[in-house]
Amino acid sequence: MTEQNVDLGKNPRANRIPWPPLLLIASIAAGALATWVWPLPWPGINDGPAHGVGLGFGVAGIALIVWAIITLRKRGTTFLPDGTATSLVTSGPFARFRNPIYLGDALIVLSIAEITHSIWFVAAALLFGILVTALQIVPEERHLESQFGDAYLDYKSRTRRWI
Repeated sequence: MTEQNVDLGKNPRANRIPWPPLLLIASIAAGALATWVWPLPWPGINDGPAHGVGLGFGVAGIALIVWAIITLRKRGTTFLPDGTATSLVTSGPFARFRNPIYLGDALIVLSIAEITHSIWFVAAALLFGILVTALQIVPEERHLESQFGDAYLDYKSRTRRWI
């Protein structure tokens, strides 16, 4: 389902800064730096099935991001975090999650944690989630509410932000 916007002048964009890719890069860099400076023991199991789960998180994250971008493009709206939403997309992965791209990003960082056996990447994923919520998701939700009004509020009431 797609709700077209009729008044792009209300709130032209959620953010001027593309926070999610910047936060993703910073989270991965922080996890790598912390791992190098202060390595901590990995509390997980070091075996094939655990490694498969970690790789599965990464594959799921990439698949979720690609599916979300394709869905947004098909509906004629932006996937850029600093762009202007022209359509309210509630189909594809957006039928289940309001922020599938950011969820995919977090899954990728968690995958890196298992692959590298570094607990710091688990902390980095948590930090990414907190910061992307504060800096991007909350302003994005205000933007979408301004752009789409009751249609967005209805969508928001029936769809989870993360999982």
